[in-house]
Amino acid sequence: MKLFAMIFLSVFLGKSCSSQTKNDMKDAVLEYTANTRGFYQKITIQNQMVTVSKDRSGNDTPVATKISDKNWKELVGYFEAVKLDSLATLKAPTEKRFHDGAAIANLKIVYKDKTYETTAFDHGYPPEAIKKLVDKINSFAKK
Repeated sequence: MKLFAMIFLSVFLGKSCSSQTKNDMKDAVLEYTANTRGFYQKITIQNQMVTVSKDRSGNDTPVATKISDKNWKELVGYFEAVKLDSLATLKAPTEKRFHDGAAIANLKIVYKDKTYETTAFDHGYPPEAIKKLVDKINSFAKK
C-alpha cells in the first residue's frame, strides 16, 4: 500500500510541477510592433485571434482573424519556451535600425497582469531566444 501511495504521489506531484513552469497562452496578450518614418505594423495576438494594424494613428479598424489550430499549437510551443523575466535583458543581434537599415521592433507580452517587454531590435532580426516566436508572429501579417 505504501508503494502504491508513493508511486501515485510521485506521478501526481511530477505532473503538477511541470505544468506550473509553462506559460499559458490563454492568459497572455502578445503585441509586436515595428516602425520607421514610413512604415508601421502592429500585430496583436490574444485568445487564438490576431489583428494586424498598419496605421500608426489608429484610424484603421483592424479585423480580428482566427488563428488555425495548427498555427496556434506551434505558437503556443514557442511561447512556452520563452523566459519572460529575461525579455528585457535580451541583446539585439544586429544594429541596422541605428542608420535606417531596418525598422525598430519591439515585443511586449502581458501575462497574468504583468507586462514583459524587450528592448528595441531590428525588424526581421530578433534576438535568438525569441526568434521562432517573433517569426511566427510576423507570419500572420504576411497573409
